[in-house]
Amino acid sequence: MTDKHRLFIDNTWREGGAGTYPIINPGTESLVGHAPEASATDVAAAIAAARRAQKHWAATSPSARAALLERIADLVLERAEDFVPLLQAETGATIRVAGAMQLPVVADRFRRYARGALEPTVDSFPAHPVAATPLAAGGLTNAAAARRPVGVVGCITSYNFPIVNLAGKLAPALAMGNTVVAKPAPQDPLACLKLGEIFLEAGAPAGIFNVVTDSGSAAGAALVASPDVDMISFTGSTTVGRRIATDGSATMKRLLMELGGKGAAIVLEDADLGKAVMAIGSTWAFHSGQICTAPTRALVHRSRYDDVVAGLAQFAARLPVGDPLSPKTVVGPVVSAVHRDRVESYIAGAIGEGARLVTGGTRKEHTADAAELPGTGFFVAPTLLADVTPEMTIAREEVFGPVVVVIPFDDEEEAIAIANSTEFGLYDYVFTADAARAYALAARLRTGNVGINTAQRHPETPFGGFKQSGVGRDGGSYGLHAYSEQQAVVWQS
Repeated sequence: MTDKHRLFIDNTWREGGAGTYPIINPGTESLVGHAPEASATDVAAAIAAARRAQKHWAATSPSARAALLERIADLVLERAEDFVPLLQAETGATIRVAGAMQLPVVADRFRRYARGALEPTVDSFPAHPVAATPLAAGGLTNAAAARRPVGVVGCITSYNFPIVNLAGKLAPALAMGNTVVAKPAPQDPLACLKLGEIFLEAGAPAGIFNVVTDSGSAAGAALVASPDVDMISFTGSTTVGRRIATDGSATMKRLLMELGGKGAAIVLEDADLGKAVMAIGSTWAFHSGQICTAPTRALVHRSRYDDVVAGLAQFAARLPVGDPLSPKTVVGPVVSAVHRDRVESYIAGAIGEGARLVTGGTRKEHTADAAELPGTGFFVAPTLLADVTPEMTIAREEVFGPVVVVIPFDDEEEAIAIANSTEFGLYDYVFTADAARAYALAARLRTGNVGINTAQRHPETPFGGFKQSGVGRDGGSYGLHAYSEQQAVVWQS
């Protein structure tokens, strides 16, 4: 694995103007490599390259854009042996998350938006009769609305699924004729940089995709502040999203932001508890709970409360925690020591506020064979907290780790009130045998997405949040709209 990586700007590799910084393996605490520390000059060069390329890329035929995206999808899968070990090393992802999930999703997103590049971009309207005025003749007025590229897009991505998150922004942006400057999360930017190799091999025009990295937020802030960046697409915390909205307002940035979540899983008295426990347990089993859509708040009807707590405790006990390189491992580490300490502080705070620790909660506890669990690494055991109240900090704030809290309720009104009581509204869930009841309840949840008896998503649905969980929607054809501007054209016949 290459120790030293370089910035990807205008189809060339360049050293970081401010040096390098280390990338640490979350599972072993060993050095993965050194990422380039971009300087202000580097970021400006990337923006300038994207600006130069955008006019020509927008004028490229949709079929040529589609062909490039298809070629990139092919190469990502062909180069899986290069990407999977790197993703595991820098993110701590397990084999099934890094390989079986992430790379196929990346390829699927490029293929989806290769098709998207060929979708119609013009809507026509019926002719409209208008009377003559002193300034214009009367007659029939015709109109159409066309989707145009926004221009240069700054894509600032999160650390949990770096290359998947980037592909979800990059593919629709390029399909619509935009160019991109990507700024990956500081913790794990290496796979995003390696994507530059794929673009070179695919024959991508210079400047349509650029990657700048740094150990903090300066490069991202420069993208937000630049008048030559037309749009910011951001995935990350609500706190950072607020700052982007404030700073981007100076240049009237177009914003697409997927922010924090605090998913509520409402388990009604007639629910299939096996399905509910499986879905809620995915918070632990899928990338150590580092996913914004996770059902981290289990709101359970009091008549089923003890059964759900017992079922979740049994589920957690069956999850092997340990070396993400082991095929037996289900729960790997969280991304960093700082984040591990943050998750542990939430757990300790909840216990201090009166929550009951059912399982987990300690750094040493695990369910894998002791010989398989490394003596180092940023591990947090799957943690279940019962008897939580909606007022507790852990019931209101996003933990972003392998922690589930269980809150009882007595009737639907109380469940809805609890579910809607946080500042977030990204993804909630309903478990019941009554479909009509589920749909009626979903309509009252202030959230951008609702899963009924499942934690699975559909790739064509609009994805985004209500309240403090974000601005705008992407996914499927909605992603094409997100990375375009509407232009009305009116003429008389």
